[in-house]
Amino acid sequence: MKVDVGLWAELPDTVKRARELEAIGYDGMYVPETGHDPFVPMALVAEHTTRIQLRTGVAVAFPRSPTHLAMVANDLHVLSKGRFQLGLGSQTKAHNERRFSTPWSRPTHRMRELILAIRAIWRCWNQGEKLDFEGEFYRLNLMSPFFSPPPSQYGTPPILLGTLGPKMTEVAGEVADGVLLHGLSSPRYVSEVSLPALERGLAKAGRSRDEVEFVFPSIVAVGDTDEEMDMATGKLKTHLAFYGSTPDYKRVMDLHGWQDAQEELHRMSRQGRWDEMGALITDEMLDALSVRGTTDTLAADIMRRVGGLADRVSFYSSGDLSVERTKHIVDMLKKEKSRAERAAG
Repeated sequence: MKVDVGLWAELPDTVKRARELEAIGYDGMYVPETGHDPFVPMALVAEHTTRIQLRTGVAVAFPRSPTHLAMVANDLHVLSKGRFQLGLGSQTKAHNERRFSTPWSRPTHRMRELILAIRAIWRCWNQGEKLDFEGEFYRLNLMSPFFSPPPSQYGTPPILLGTLGPKMTEVAGEVADGVLLHGLSSPRYVSEVSLPALERGLAKAGRSRDEVEFVFPSIVAVGDTDEEMDMATGKLKTHLAFYGSTPDYKRVMDLHGWQDAQEELHRMSRQGRWDEMGALITDEMLDALSVRGTTDTLAADIMRRVGGLADRVSFYSSGDLSVERTKHIVDMLKKEKSRAERAAG
């Protein structure tokens, strides 16, 4: 099991922060699409790191063409000497239509076709296959040598798909190289919904479980004193309340019987009562949706939560963690991983 980290930094600080995270000992680094396009920081990181795997986590897929995604992913894979992974996600209907002005329809069908189209472009560039892709959403049949990069000595980057609902997870099992679970996922949801959906997708394609990486993040609160833990838990509740208020994520809340809380969180969010919403997050919700611990215990707590379910883990905190504290947690996670592997024989 590998340990990943999100790169949250303003562009002028990207290189310094990336080097810092690589030195801590993380196995992988992902850049989210929030206030910046994720591919620009990736280019900086690819040039100024040497070991760590790199991933967009995630790039919003539908506003971009398959050719754009194929090209930028290929460039970053070459620039990083084979360390890049293309992390894609659908985002929500509202963000596609209102933030990106992108049509929204049949997202799982479109995502499946988009991934297949990207792979068709890569086969054209790397294997000389004629580009002739005809789908419901994408039609690609022009790729002259002038617009084709040379075959990559590093092959093609893996495509990992951000998922929450079972239908998108099925798509990942069918055509992607990995599953990027949403941070709101609980172990129960993963066991009862995500993994069975993944298996259905694998079965459709005749693939085996070891062909797909399963990435399970944990939202955490870290505190070594009661005061630190109270402060971190307060921020954690606000974070979970934001996620829980989103209708697209309600299926996790519904599974646990928290429908009323989800509806109230959604209502409060529409009223702009963001500062009050954290009060609706109960200890039961915290235990299911996050991990709380000290610097010394957090790694074991994360492993108890995701061990046996994940191929890669990550943790992120709503509060700031020092470099020293973060390194200690990463080191402990790797020790916990080694201990689990020895116990498994």
